[in-house]
Amino acid sequence: MEDVLDIYEMPYNPAVPVVCMDEKPYQLLGEVREPLPMRPGDTQKIDSEYVRNGACSIFVFVEPLGGVRHVSVREHRTATDWAEEIKYLADTSYPDKQKIILVMDNLNTHAIASLYKAFPAHEARRIARKLEIHYTPKHGSWLDMAEIELNVMTRQCLSRRIAGIDELRQELAAWETDRNHTGANICWHFTADNAREKLVSLYPKFKAPVP
Repeated sequence: MEDVLDIYEMPYNPAVPVVCMDEKPYQLLGEVREPLPMRPGDTQKIDSEYVRNGACSIFVFVEPLGGVRHVSVREHRTATDWAEEIKYLADTSYPDKQKIILVMDNLNTHAIASLYKAFPAHEARRIARKLEIHYTPKHGSWLDMAEIELNVMTRQCLSRRIAGIDELRQELAAWETDRNHTGANICWHFTADNAREKLVSLYPKFKAPVP
């Protein structure tokens, strides 16, 4: 925990971006009946029935102090999917950076080994050398600022039914463009000192030395 919090206390350095990543499953839902259109002074009416159109996985990368994020939708959540997203991060999002500090949770696919499953060894190693990975502790995924971005995305873009993966990609691309245009940052205030005070029960107890 304190390792991640130390990263968040570092001053902003555009040459070495701090990027948080997370992913979430998403259920694609279609309408059984066409919703009734909105009228002045009234909300849109939708039927309680819906059609399940399968599930997908949403990947989000956010640079909290840089005010930029990238969102991607994939049909599956495999080691190869994660590896391809990391390659995009390294080669497209930050092609001129020698090092990217990456904060993420301990999901089984979030590992350097996944790069070797997706790419030849020399390519996997090239990508891995650009990464400085810091994992949130078990049951501590709230320390990942990408979760904050996912919550904002859910409220602003996903709190309705979206029937297909192509439509979802279009909606999230528009959301990403708008949010990047506004340069929305994440202001993180929780520090290691706060943790030692507020989460004191998580720390070992030591007896005072005998004089």
